Amino acid sequence: MNAEQTVPMETLANRLQERARQLGISNAEAARRTGLDERRYAHYASGRREPDLATLVRIASSLGTSPNWLLGFSAVTNKDPDLAAFVDRFTNAAGGMTKREIEVCVIQAEAIVAAKARA
Repeated sequence: MNAEQTVPMETLANRLQERARQLGISNAEAARRTGLDERRYAHYASGRREPDLATLVRIASSLGTSPNWLLGFSAVTNKDPDLAAFVDRFTNAAGGMTKREIEVCVIQAEAIVAAKARA
């Protein structure tokens, strides 16, 4: 595997910690939600070890995010990395919202775009 194909475990560790903060949970609670031993999860959250693919998918699903986000890959193909980061943050936040709350956010976003078009 060449350098372009590897993902630094620091990225995964940072994203696991960030997601726990977003959810307002501890590493112990994140481990419980994923069904992993606290010590094993701590290895991933500190960057000491990397999970296999099945474990990565399980962690992402349990924390309401995607494996791509945990590994630092954006779903947004925009060249502006700040914009991509905001879209990723919104996507993760939406994972903790009800359908109605997401609908309200979409309505607000559409209103902003419509107002700009009229200006």
